[in-house]
Amino acid sequence: MLKIKIIISMLLTVFIASAFIYHQPPHKLTYLQLVMPKGWPKPPTNIFASNPLTEEGFQLGRKLFYDTGLSKDSNFSCAGCHQQFAAFATYDHDFSHGFNNSFTNRNAPGLFNLAWQKELHWDGGINHIEVQPLSPLTAVNEMAASIPEILRKLKADTAYIRLFKNAFADGIINSQRLLKALAQFTGSIQSYNSKYDKVKRGEAVLTISEAAGYQTFLRSCNSCHKEPLFTDNSFRNNGLSLNVKLMDKGRMGITGNPGDSLKFKVPSLRNVSLTFPYMHDGRFVSMGKVIDHYRNGIDTTQPLLDKLLKKRILISNQEKVDLIAFLLTLKDDVMTHDARFKQPD
Repeated sequence: MLKIKIIISMLLTVFIASAFIYHQPPHKLTYLQLVMPKGWPKPPTNIFASNPLTEEGFQLGRKLFYDTGLSKDSNFSCAGCHQQFAAFATYDHDFSHGFNNSFTNRNAPGLFNLAWQKELHWDGGINHIEVQPLSPLTAVNEMAASIPEILRKLKADTAYIRLFKNAFADGIINSQRLLKALAQFTGSIQSYNSKYDKVKRGEAVLTISEAAGYQTFLRSCNSCHKEPLFTDNSFRNNGLSLNVKLMDKGRMGITGNPGDSLKFKVPSLRNVSLTFPYMHDGRFVSMGKVIDHYRNGIDTTQPLLDKLLKKRILISNQEKVDLIAFLLTLKDDVMTHDARFKQPD
């Protein structure tokens, strides 16, 4: 009888313990969704298909994005080259500063609406947002770090231990989760609240000059800089001469195809007034200089010149003034002042 009581007691203990474990509250995550502005195309891929977007992952990625400690000498962060007030490009620099007084080889593009970009970088050499951070983190002329060293720092930091635990139930800190968190933050940066967007929503009206510039844009620019993203994400030779200091041949460096020589990704014109200087090497310091290139600077003898530019672009001086007025309406002050994208306290 005593044995039976002991067995029953043991079974009850196991049952109670099992029930307690079963009823432990699950790890809670706050799931987020990208805004899908009316009239916008569906993103070409779901960048969060294997990396569900959560508030916890976003906040972890935000801290990582602004953390200079990720670089080899603790002087550089992702935000050092991608500044919020400059639409997450580098303000007024053709090339960005990197480790050991070095410079990057290309002009830093703005980081926004990345969900609509199938390939990243000027040459399209990166095909997924989660892979992208590896380049700046480890490049010797950027942050110059090693992934094992970054992980060592993160694992020794109590704030990161807590944030990884919040974002991932088991709290394991590894390279995959480092990249996923950064992807959640950068992939969440969206630009859809410029004056142009407000006009499209019936919340604002273009001035006479802006409206005239819009017509010039539709006639002369929209083939490559398609609305509403203001890029078709293609790679084109736009008649720039080879930068002999860089010897950068663009897309050809990725594909190995001579037909891709001097083809670079068509950048979005959203926030274009904030992302100067322009082109892959920052050779043009103003929008006016860019327009002048298309008016009379294109080398029309280039055999690989995009066919749309064979006759250059005919724009009068007044049309140039009006076009710049329209391009200024693409600036998104909401994004550049959004507290969620600022450096965390």
